[in-house]
Amino acid sequence: MKRTHHCNELRPAHIGQTVTLSGWVHSRRDLGGLIFIDIRDREGRTQTVFDPSDLPKDLFDRAASLRSECVISVTGKVRQRPAGTNNPKIPTGEVEVGVTALEVLNMAEVLPFPVDDPEVAAKVNEELRLQYRYLDLRRPEMARNLRLRSKVATATRVFMDEQGFLEVETPTLFKSTPEGAREFLVPNRREPGTFYALPQSPQQFKQILMVSGVERYFQLARCYRDEDLRADRQPEFTQVDIEMSFIDREDIYSLIEGLLKRVWKTALNMDIPTPFKRISFEEALNRYGIDKPDTRIGMELVDFTEEFRASTFKVFSGAIANGGVVKALNAKGLADATQGQIETMTEYAKSFGAKGLAFIKVEKGEWKSPIVKFFNEAEKVALTQKLGIEEGDLILFAADQWLTACEILGKIRLYCADVQKAKGKLTIPADRFDFLWVVEFPLLSFDKEQNRWYSSHHPFTAPVADDIPLLKTDPKKVRGQHYDVVVNGVELGGGSIRIHQPDVQKTIFEEVLQIPPEMVKARFGYMLEAFRYGAPPHGGIALGFDRLIAILCGTPSIRDVIAFPKTAKGTDLMTDSPAPVEPKQLRDLHLELKVPKKEQP
Repeated sequence: MKRTHHCNELRPAHIGQTVTLSGWVHSRRDLGGLIFIDIRDREGRTQTVFDPSDLPKDLFDRAASLRSECVISVTGKVRQRPAGTNNPKIPTGEVEVGVTALEVLNMAEVLPFPVDDPEVAAKVNEELRLQYRYLDLRRPEMARNLRLRSKVATATRVFMDEQGFLEVETPTLFKSTPEGAREFLVPNRREPGTFYALPQSPQQFKQILMVSGVERYFQLARCYRDEDLRADRQPEFTQVDIEMSFIDREDIYSLIEGLLKRVWKTALNMDIPTPFKRISFEEALNRYGIDKPDTRIGMELVDFTEEFRASTFKVFSGAIANGGVVKALNAKGLADATQGQIETMTEYAKSFGAKGLAFIKVEKGEWKSPIVKFFNEAEKVALTQKLGIEEGDLILFAADQWLTACEILGKIRLYCADVQKAKGKLTIPADRFDFLWVVEFPLLSFDKEQNRWYSSHHPFTAPVADDIPLLKTDPKKVRGQHYDVVVNGVELGGGSIRIHQPDVQKTIFEEVLQIPPEMVKARFGYMLEAFRYGAPPHGGIALGFDRLIAILCGTPSIRDVIAFPKTAKGTDLMTDSPAPVEPKQLRDLHLELKVPKKEQP
């Protein structure tokens, strides 16, 4: 190899040794006739020194011609840095290499953006970074992310192997089952008019593996969904996919807590406490307004339905009379919220169908709000006591159906936390991780537009055994054996105990979800057939691997932990894909395009 050591290896113990380093020019400085070049590889960087009094003129001139990101190999003797010039910011900062030989392996053109200054690089437009992703990945911050991702993947595999799991690959070309997110379709050349679909998850295959007797399966699975993208979504993503036979929910909880404990120790050298706290779906909505609560934030929702049932404030009492609730939230210290911030909160409320947002500002000992005049003394006392109202607080209300009221304040709660952080009124340590399980989800949700029930999780989730008789008589009361693991307001993953009895699965498909029998047979017939030949009780979970790595790296965007991600429009700017294909390719697939005409400006 063209090196004896990597660029993060040299220490005072190496002083006096002749070494060869290879890598990229991280920076070049011309000082007092000397040229200082920091050479960088994936491990780190080392300072090298070119002294014209010790070098031939042509070698020194070549060093002077180098620019950032040229690829070089240098040979020289390791020496102590002069007194006062140590660099404590890098591990090699006590030594330097006095260069005696230089080989230029490749010259680099002027870069479209710098990679040696993290503050400057962080301000570069993300689209430009994605266009030149190979440069972006050279940045130490991005290299660190990829390294950590690799370490966590290895730790996951080692842990799962220790627990007796088999890693089994499942097909990437699957069949279309469009009851979930929109799928990517792949035309089949051999049989015109038929299509594969890229799998949204290996859900059905991993259940088939349980029927096959594998008992303990896992996979770092690639999954695909053709859906609108956000910072935490990509059209192709990775999940830690797990399925187990002859288990109940407690076995899943124990396994995942052990896995995450290992991952946090490997990635951050941190011991996270187990077992994780558990709260029900209903409690999560009641207290936090969301089913993936960030419990590091205070500001819990408080119910005032009974206190305002007979209120003269008709907005509240009227909502209660219509079967709704009244909930309130104390945004501590935000009585100084600007008009713009109040308008943002109001828009959040309106996005859920509310007509507006009722609030009270507590300033100079007064409750400032047009609604206060409708409150009697008992109602004011109840608000003060249950919300702990103090000077400078902002009280926010939602009066609506239970779920809507919870979701309105849940959204506003997170926004208020961001405002508190910006004002310095809320500080959360970067190394604080609050884990919890959200459990006891409803098995089904109702779609008013389509006038039908749909699965809250997916149609293979088992109902709680005691609730099975309610499937036909009162579906909304049926609890599912579904669970989510959450940390700091982020859903790391979710899963469930599965249905393994073919009669129960068929009831869910045909009678509850109202999927026509012929469609059930076309989409899931092989699965129901497999269940007839002895399916064990089983369950599993899938953890979002990209999201997990983003949390460990402290970045809000999963694009920062994926080597070659897509933009929010699903585009790879580096390769300029997706792109048109040749007419012959379409003819071979028996496809004809009807591209919508672009509207004229």
